[in-house]
Amino acid sequence: MDVLNQLSLPQSNIQTDESSLKHYGKDWTTYFDIKASAVLFPRHTEDVVEITKWARKNKISLVPSGGRTGLSGAACATNSEVIVSFEKMNQIKDFNPLDQTVTCEAGVITEALQRFAIEKGLYYPVDFAARGSSQIGGNIATNAGGIKVVRYGMTRQWIAGLTVVTGAGEVLRLNQGLVKNATGYDLRQLFIGSEGTLGFVTEALIQLSPAPASSKVLLLACPDLNQIMKVFQVFKEKTNLVAFEFFSDLALQYVQKSTHLPDPLPTKSAYYIVTEVECPSESAEEKILSVFENCLEKSWIVDGALAQSGQQSTDFWRYREDISESLSSSSPYKNDVAVKISKVPDFVLDLDLILKKNYPTWEVVWFGHIGDGNLHINILRPNGMTKEDFLKECQKVDKLVFEAVQRQSGSISAEHGVGLTKKQFLSYTRSNEEIALMKGIKKVFDPDNIMNPGKIF
Repeated sequence: MDVLNQLSLPQSNIQTDESSLKHYGKDWTTYFDIKASAVLFPRHTEDVVEITKWARKNKISLVPSGGRTGLSGAACATNSEVIVSFEKMNQIKDFNPLDQTVTCEAGVITEALQRFAIEKGLYYPVDFAARGSSQIGGNIATNAGGIKVVRYGMTRQWIAGLTVVTGAGEVLRLNQGLVKNATGYDLRQLFIGSEGTLGFVTEALIQLSPAPASSKVLLLACPDLNQIMKVFQVFKEKTNLVAFEFFSDLALQYVQKSTHLPDPLPTKSAYYIVTEVECPSESAEEKILSVFENCLEKSWIVDGALAQSGQQSTDFWRYREDISESLSSSSPYKNDVAVKISKVPDFVLDLDLILKKNYPTWEVVWFGHIGDGNLHINILRPNGMTKEDFLKECQKVDKLVFEAVQRQSGSISAEHGVGLTKKQFLSYTRSNEEIALMKGIKKVFDPDNIMNPGKIF
């Protein structure tokens, strides 16, 4: 692209080779053909301003690239766009011990922020399996959730301020760390979850939490979904839950095949729960064990164990967190959806019947965040079916899945965004009036439609 010469970026921060285009132009979805024109690596907010104004002048579309761990195609470049990678904007700076805040550039790895917080005697609680490669900017763009939402909420709860560059090349510094700020619209919240369609996040002021209390991890075997909800309710009422996750026996089988971990419990079950509970004292542990024994007595669970060491806690979590990696060789078609917590059993049963009726030979692996109503559906590609044929069939499945979601007044995307994969189904969750308003908002911030165009809408 001759127009690249108009940029003042160092040549080392501009890449056009095919390998770089393919690498930076995709996320964890595997069903899109990547077609990008260049990859740019800004180092400062001012570089992003220059890139945006250059793109606007030359009518060039931009796609943001973070850790590329998303599952909706929101970071995929498929139409000769220029990719803006935040990989080199990875500094943690301006820690304030009184406010317990820290400024992070968009490319900071989630785990790096978590470690920084621990070094300061504090805590960053947004946590998920991709912590080692996801970036803060991408987490903000999708309002990432993860395994501890039941205790700490989504990403948006921890964003005290944002620096963003809009599609017009304007720099907005939003909220700037204020706890109380009753001065009109909170544009910070508008950018959180916007998937880079309004502008690009370049820096975030992160609110850290006091260090958490000690916790205990339990792994429980549960015969059916309705019992899982009873277990969740009593643990929520009687203990301080940090996380409450479930997975199916089929998911466990794939994890064990991939990792060679032993059977977690002597008793096999249709479902398993891994839950983490605050446990700052012996009396708290006694209460946890009392709740556990109560669940056994009522046959809500058929077996279980309380981790007796840090290593056992890690292993219990691996049964849940290693699911996605263990399924990767099966080219799964993934969906993450959300319904009200109380509607989870009815939704899963409804959808399970639909899938068994229409695709009786397909394997479907379930797992998810029961504590916040977020379910992950993984449909495994049957042996002998081509990638193209599988994708066509899964697009039919999408309609069935989202119709089931709509019946429960749920969301077609809980934490991975809309991106390319779900935009045609946005109306299953949002009204026509909402969609029209969202399109109008995008036009205000991105008048030339250069910021991640074709995503969400």
